[in-house]
Amino acid sequence: MALFLSACAAPEGGPPKATDAQINALAASIAALRDDIDPAEAARAARIAYDYPLELAEQYGITDTPLAHNRKVNRGDRPRGLCWHWAEDLQAKLNSEGFRTLEVHRAIANGLNPILISHSTALISAKGDDMYDAIVLDPWRFGGKLFWSKTLEDKRYDWYPRLEILTERRRRRLAYEGEL
Repeated sequence: MALFLSACAAPEGGPPKATDAQINALAASIAALRDDIDPAEAARAARIAYDYPLELAEQYGITDTPLAHNRKVNRGDRPRGLCWHWAEDLQAKLNSEGFRTLEVHRAIANGLNPILISHSTALISAKGDDMYDAIVLDPWRFGGKLFWSKTLEDKRYDWYPRLEILTERRRRRLAYEGEL
């Protein structure tokens, strides 16, 4: 049991720095999304997707698993570190790059499920493509260590466009309150 619990703990000193091989693999996958993606932009996006969450982990004071850290944020012991904070901050950082051939999206999983905790993330695609032709960039899942996969290949979450989920939540709230 102790071995299992230690596997869920955040590593001392924060998440490990990515290797060049990991960054290059992500860059290659981003570039392969479509022929007109600038390989230099794909490489820059991959580097940011791996390195920036390490900075965020330090800023957020990550010392625990994601769910344990969420409890700290919700109690007011930490200012940020919920999944949507990671997604918002990573999206802003990537958007600040002014990519010409890439586009950043936001998605939510479990957003309309009353039993499961909703989860937010950022995604990257070729300019003009939708989030289903993108790559999930999820630094929350492992507390600052990037998880990535093609959207439809993520075995843990079914992703939906953020605005669709937020619109439906609002519609349901208004219906519940009798304002529809």
